[in-house]
Amino acid sequence: MTYSIALAGKGGTGKTTTAGMLVKYLVEKGKTPVLAVDADANANLNEVLGIDSGETLGDAREDMKTGVATGMTKDVYMEMKLQQAVVESSGFDLIVMGRPEGAGCYCAANTLLTQYLEKLIDNYSYLVVDNEAGMEHISRLTTNNIDVLLVVSDATRRGLQAAHRIVELTKALKLNISRKVVMVNRAKEGQSDALDEALGQYDLDFIGTVPEDSEVQQFDLEGRPTIELPRENGAVKAAYRIFDEIIQ
Repeated sequence: MTYSIALAGKGGTGKTTTAGMLVKYLVEKGKTPVLAVDADANANLNEVLGIDSGETLGDAREDMKTGVATGMTKDVYMEMKLQQAVVESSGFDLIVMGRPEGAGCYCAANTLLTQYLEKLIDNYSYLVVDNEAGMEHISRLTTNNIDVLLVVSDATRRGLQAAHRIVELTKALKLNISRKVVMVNRAKEGQSDALDEALGQYDLDFIGTVPEDSEVQQFDLEGRPTIELPRENGAVKAAYRIFDEIIQ
């Protein structure tokens, strides 16, 4: 069985950086192979992981609408495109969902992609999905259960309110998620009391904080893959303690 972790959160919380740290954690712990899925419309998980992105599945959906080569069925075409979209790396692979650009219905293409994604996912021990705030991507991605939803918030009341709304949205979508947890990223010193007060307003499974870190910020500014952050980095160590709580 593939153990699946999906990340969500409002923009600017460091969700994608956290997803990269999670992939780093899984590889270092020998929990491989890992499939990382970038389901964010603003796809940049590849930059965090330090690899080039391949063709997106959004491109495949678009191409299928305009026609498939003579002598090739649509299901064979989609399976081929899915295989081409997988970018291989050491201990993990990456696939970018992308988004369709044209108008019209993508139902048939989405159905075929879901079918072949489920087959692909079965080849991996762990699945890490980097989502945008809306959770519809998860419901389209696979009918498999999600083991952990990790919602990333910043240390603000608005961030925690967004985290609460995301958790509520999963209930409205009736997604089958075993555990929903919230972490606070980029926490500054002296914020603990205000953070505790804000957390008390929402019914959230709070799992921990990751401190604001100048080295993480420097990596981001320089465009360096944050997966290369040293193990002794304070933010990495804090994130790993959180991952220890949710990874089997």
